[in-house]
Amino acid sequence: MSTQELIAQLQDREILPGSALFDQIHELKADNEELVMEMNGKYHTNKEVLTYLAKITDRKIDASVKITQPFYTDFGKHISFGKDIFINQNVTFVDLGGIVIEDHVLIGPMCRIISVNHLADPQKRRGLSVATVKIKENAWLGANVTVLPGVTIGQNAIVAADSTVTKDVPDNVIVAGSPAKVIKEIKSSVKENALEQVL
Repeated sequence: MSTQELIAQLQDREILPGSALFDQIHELKADNEELVMEMNGKYHTNKEVLTYLAKITDRKIDASVKITQPFYTDFGKHISFGKDIFINQNVTFVDLGGIVIEDHVLIGPMCRIISVNHLADPQKRRGLSVATVKIKENAWLGANVTVLPGVTIGQNAIVAADSTVTKDVPDNVIVAGSPAKVIKEIKSSVKENALEQVL
Protein backbone atom coordinates (compact mmCIF):
# COMPACT_ATOMS: atom_id res chain seq x y z
CA MET A 1 0.00 0.00 0.00
CA SER A 2 1.38 3.45 -0.96
CA THR A 3 1.69 6.35 1.48
CA GLN A 4 -1.16 8.22 -0.22
CA GLU A 5 -3.42 5.17 -0.12
CA LEU A 6 -2.70 4.67 3.57
CA ILE A 7 -3.32 8.27 4.56
CA ALA A 8 -6.60 8.25 2.61
CA GLN A 9 -7.73 5.17 4.54
CA LEU A 10 -7.02 6.86 7.87
CA GLN A 11 -9.15 9.95 7.36
CA ASP A 12 -12.58 10.36 9.05
CA ARG A 13 -12.60 7.03 10.83
CA GLU A 14 -11.81 5.38 14.14
CA ILE A 15 -8.64 3.28 14.05
CA LEU A 16 -9.09 0.65 16.73
CA PRO A 17 -6.54 -1.68 18.38
CA GLY A 18 -6.63 -5.18 16.94
CA SER A 19 -7.60 -3.99 13.47
CA ALA A 20 -5.35 -4.78 10.49
CA LEU A 21 -4.88 -1.05 9.89
CA PHE A 22 -3.81 -0.41 13.50
CA ASP A 23 -1.28 -3.23 13.31
CA GLN A 24 0.13 -2.02 9.98
CA ILE A 25 0.59 1.50 11.35
CA HIS A 26 2.60 0.22 14.30
CA GLU A 27 4.82 -1.95 12.12
CA LEU A 28 5.73 1.07 9.99
CA LYS A 29 6.17 3.16 13.15
CA ALA A 30 8.73 0.69 14.54
CA ASP A 31 10.76 0.88 11.30
CA ASN A 32 10.70 4.67 11.46
CA GLU A 33 11.80 4.81 15.10
CA GLU A 34 14.98 2.90 14.27
CA LEU A 35 15.94 5.42 11.56
CA VAL A 36 15.11 8.40 13.80
CA MET A 37 17.27 7.04 16.62
CA GLU A 38 20.11 6.44 14.17
CA MET A 39 19.79 9.99 12.79
CA ASN A 40 19.82 11.57 16.26
CA GLY A 41 22.44 9.26 17.78
CA LYS A 42 25.36 11.49 16.81
CA TYR A 43 26.16 14.70 14.97
CA HIS A 44 25.39 14.71 11.24
CA THR A 45 25.84 17.41 8.62
CA ASN A 46 22.62 18.88 7.26
CA LYS A 47 23.13 16.94 4.04
CA GLU A 48 23.33 13.71 6.05
CA VAL A 49 20.22 14.65 8.05
CA LEU A 50 18.30 15.25 4.82
CA THR A 51 19.44 11.85 3.53
CA TYR A 52 17.96 10.25 6.65
CA LEU A 53 14.78 12.28 6.24
CA ALA A 54 14.42 11.15 2.65
CA LYS A 55 14.43 7.55 3.94
CA ILE A 56 12.11 8.39 6.85
CA THR A 57 9.55 10.23 4.71
CA ASP A 58 10.07 8.19 1.55
CA ARG A 59 10.26 11.49 -0.35
CA LYS A 60 13.03 13.61 -1.85
CA ILE A 61 13.93 16.52 0.46
CA ASP A 62 15.12 19.76 -1.16
CA ALA A 63 18.70 20.74 -0.28
CA SER A 64 17.49 24.16 0.91
CA VAL A 65 15.76 22.58 3.95
CA LYS A 66 17.76 23.09 7.19
CA ILE A 67 17.07 20.95 10.26
CA THR A 68 18.89 21.19 13.59
CA GLN A 69 19.30 17.94 15.49
CA PRO A 70 17.63 16.34 17.27
CA PHE A 71 14.46 16.07 15.17
CA TYR A 72 11.74 13.59 16.09
CA THR A 73 8.91 11.98 14.18
CA ASP A 74 6.87 9.01 15.32
CA PHE A 75 5.61 7.76 11.94
CA GLY A 76 7.60 9.60 9.29
CA LYS A 77 5.91 8.63 6.05
CA HIS A 78 3.25 11.34 6.17
CA ILE A 79 5.46 14.45 6.24
CA SER A 80 5.76 16.73 3.22
CA PHE A 81 8.50 19.39 3.14
CA GLY A 82 8.64 22.35 0.77
CA LYS A 83 11.76 24.44 0.11
CA ASP A 84 13.86 26.85 2.18
CA ILE A 85 12.47 25.58 5.51
CA PHE A 86 14.28 26.00 8.84
CA ILE A 87 13.48 23.70 11.78
CA ASN A 88 15.26 24.31 15.08
CA GLN A 89 16.26 21.66 17.62
CA ASN A 90 14.00 19.31 19.62
CA VAL A 91 10.99 19.58 17.31
CA THR A 92 8.51 16.68 17.27
CA PHE A 93 6.16 15.73 14.43
CA VAL A 94 3.36 13.27 15.22
CA ASP A 95 2.55 12.82 11.57
CA LEU A 96 0.31 9.78 11.04
CA GLY A 97 -2.55 12.06 9.94
CA GLY A 98 -0.28 14.08 7.65
CA ILE A 99 1.87 17.18 8.17
CA VAL A 100 2.46 19.55 5.24
CA ILE A 101 5.20 22.18 5.61
CA GLU A 102 5.18 24.66 2.73
CA ASP A 103 8.07 26.82 1.44
CA HIS A 104 9.98 29.30 3.67
CA VAL A 105 8.46 28.10 6.96
CA LEU A 106 10.34 28.70 10.23
CA ILE A 107 9.77 26.36 13.19
CA GLY A 108 11.27 27.27 16.55
CA PRO A 109 12.85 24.92 19.11
CA MET A 110 10.73 22.44 21.05
CA CYS A 111 7.66 22.81 18.82
CA ARG A 112 5.20 19.94 18.55
CA ILE A 113 2.99 19.39 15.52
CA ILE A 114 0.35 16.78 16.26
CA SER A 115 -1.93 15.14 13.66
CA VAL A 116 -3.27 12.31 15.85
CA ASN A 117 -5.85 12.13 18.66
CA HIS A 118 -6.94 9.30 20.93
CA LEU A 119 -10.68 8.70 20.99
CA ALA A 120 -12.90 10.43 23.57
CA ASP A 121 -15.01 7.32 24.26
CA PRO A 122 -13.45 5.70 27.39
CA GLN A 123 -14.12 2.23 25.96
CA LYS A 124 -12.17 3.09 22.80
CA ARG A 125 -9.53 5.40 24.35
CA ARG A 126 -6.54 3.54 22.86
CA GLY A 127 -8.02 3.94 19.40
CA LEU A 128 -6.93 6.77 17.11
CA SER A 129 -8.33 9.45 14.86
CA VAL A 130 -6.25 11.65 12.57
CA ALA A 131 -6.46 15.03 10.82
CA THR A 132 -3.87 16.70 8.59
CA VAL A 133 -1.93 19.77 9.77
CA LYS A 134 -0.80 22.35 7.21
CA ILE A 135 1.76 25.08 7.81
CA LYS A 136 1.46 27.46 4.87
CA GLU A 137 4.16 29.44 3.09
CA ASN A 138 6.37 31.78 5.15
CA ALA A 139 4.63 31.03 8.46
CA TRP A 140 6.71 31.18 11.65
CA LEU A 141 6.14 29.08 14.77
CA GLY A 142 7.91 30.49 17.83
CA ALA A 143 9.59 28.35 20.47
CA ASN A 144 7.58 25.66 22.26
CA VAL A 145 4.44 25.98 20.13
CA THR A 146 1.94 23.11 19.97
CA VAL A 147 -0.25 22.70 16.88
CA LEU A 148 -3.16 20.29 17.25
CA PRO A 149 -4.78 17.94 14.68
CA GLY A 150 -6.58 19.41 11.68
CA VAL A 151 -5.17 22.93 12.07
CA THR A 152 -3.97 25.08 9.17
CA ILE A 153 -1.51 27.91 9.94
CA GLY A 154 -2.02 30.64 7.34
CA GLN A 155 0.49 32.18 4.96
CA ASN A 156 2.91 34.64 6.64
CA ALA A 157 1.28 34.01 10.04
CA ILE A 158 3.27 34.08 13.29
CA VAL A 159 2.48 31.88 16.28
CA ALA A 160 3.95 33.38 19.45
CA ALA A 161 6.17 31.27 21.70
CA ASP A 162 4.45 28.87 24.13
CA SER A 163 1.11 29.04 22.27
CA THR A 164 -1.26 26.11 21.70
CA VAL A 165 -3.07 26.29 18.37
CA THR A 166 -6.46 24.57 18.44
CA LYS A 167 -8.10 26.08 15.34
CA ASP A 168 -7.09 27.49 11.94
CA VAL A 169 -4.96 30.64 11.86
CA PRO A 170 -5.72 33.17 9.08
CA ASP A 171 -3.07 34.51 6.71
CA ASN A 172 -1.01 37.52 7.81
CA VAL A 173 -1.79 37.58 11.54
CA ILE A 174 0.00 37.02 14.85
CA VAL A 175 -1.65 34.63 17.31
CA ALA A 176 -0.73 34.00 20.93
CA GLY A 177 -1.95 32.14 23.99
CA SER A 178 -3.54 28.83 24.89
CA PRO A 179 -5.75 28.49 23.00
CA ALA A 180 -4.09 30.82 20.50
CA LYS A 181 -6.06 33.91 19.47
CA VAL A 182 -5.38 36.67 16.94
CA ILE A 183 -3.62 39.60 18.60
CA LYS A 184 -2.38 41.56 15.59
CA GLU A 185 -2.49 41.79 11.80
CA ILE A 186 0.77 41.76 9.85
CA LYS A 187 1.31 44.41 7.19
CA SER A 188 3.93 43.89 4.51
CA SER A 189 6.52 46.68 4.32
CA VAL A 190 7.46 45.48 0.83
CA LYS A 191 3.95 46.12 -0.49
CA GLU A 192 3.71 49.48 1.31
CA ASN A 193 7.08 50.67 -0.06
CA ALA A 194 6.14 49.57 -3.57
CA LEU A 195 2.85 51.50 -3.30
CA GLU A 196 4.66 54.63 -2.10
CA GLN A 197 7.01 54.47 -5.12
CA VAL A 198 4.04 54.19 -7.52
CA LEU A 199 2.32 57.21 -5.91
